[in-house]
This record gives sequence, structure tokens and C-alpha cells, in this order.
Amino acid sequence: MSGIDDAKPAADGAAAPNPTSKMARRRARELALQGVYQWLLSGNTAATVQRHLEAESENLDKTDRELFVSLLRGAIDSADELRACFEPLLSRPVAELSPIEHAILLLGTHELRHNIETPYRVVINEAIELAKGYGGTDGHKFVNGVLDKTAARLRPEEVEAARANRG
Repeated sequence: MSGIDDAKPAADGAAAPNPTSKMARRRARELALQGVYQWLLSGNTAATVQRHLEAESENLDKTDRELFVSLLRGAIDSADELRACFEPLLSRPVAELSPIEHAILLLGTHELRHNIETPYRVVINEAIELAKGYGGTDGHKFVNGVLDKTAARLRPEEVEAARANRG
């Protein structure tokens, strides 16, 4: 990635990070994953998890903070509704998911439901990258399969249009 798209001039003329760049959005998803994972294990409130992550994060200024907060709060606050979207598509009970897979499915499903401006393929690809980076050996394949089916249920017109254009 060139620094051109990711930087905008700062007041002193030096390049400053663009908080809406692709890397800033990826960092937001990574930070949200850490938060949902922490929430799943600790049971702390979303606000407590958010405060902890913001205090501990070294690269918060390079993160799309709005996306981070939206994903973190959305996934935690509506976890039961999100699970209801993907649970029927699982080959095992939610309780048997690894916390990483569980967190990624919550985040991906939230983004599919509420971030309609983000193409479903981008949501799925970002979730796959998170699973490859943080999950088990074949966790990304599992995440891909579940979110692909979830996208077909939540965004049927978009998925059908994409499939028609490929074929």
C-alpha cells in the first residue's frame, strides 16, 4: 500500500494518518476483535472493555475510531440477536466455538447487518484475514462458510447480484 492514499497533510505540512484508510479500518476490526474476545472471556461491560483497549492501544491514532466503537459496541450489545442469525448455520453449538471464531462471527454478522455501505465480500474477506491472523489452523475456512451463508440471509439481493455477475 502506498502512503499516498493513507496520508493527508497535517497542519505543519507533514503527512498524518488518515483514520478512514483501509489500514485504519483493518486496525479498527483488529481492536474490536480484541475487545469482543476480552468481553467473551471476562464478561466485563462494553464500556469497560472499550476503556481498557483505548488506554492500552499504542496505535489508536491510526485506527478508524468510529468503526472500532461501532463494531465493538454493536457486537457486544446485540450479541444474542447476532448469534440468532448465524447459529442455525453452525455445524456445532455456539458454546463449542473457539472464543476467536465466536468473536469474529459476532463482528462479521454485526457488520453485515448494520454496515450496508461495506460490500458483503469485504466484510467476509476482512473476517477471513482476522481468522487467519488470530484463529486456529482452519478457522478461516469455517468463518468464511458461516459468514457466506449469513450474508445470503441478511443481504440476499446483494449476494444474488454478485453471483449473477460472476456467472
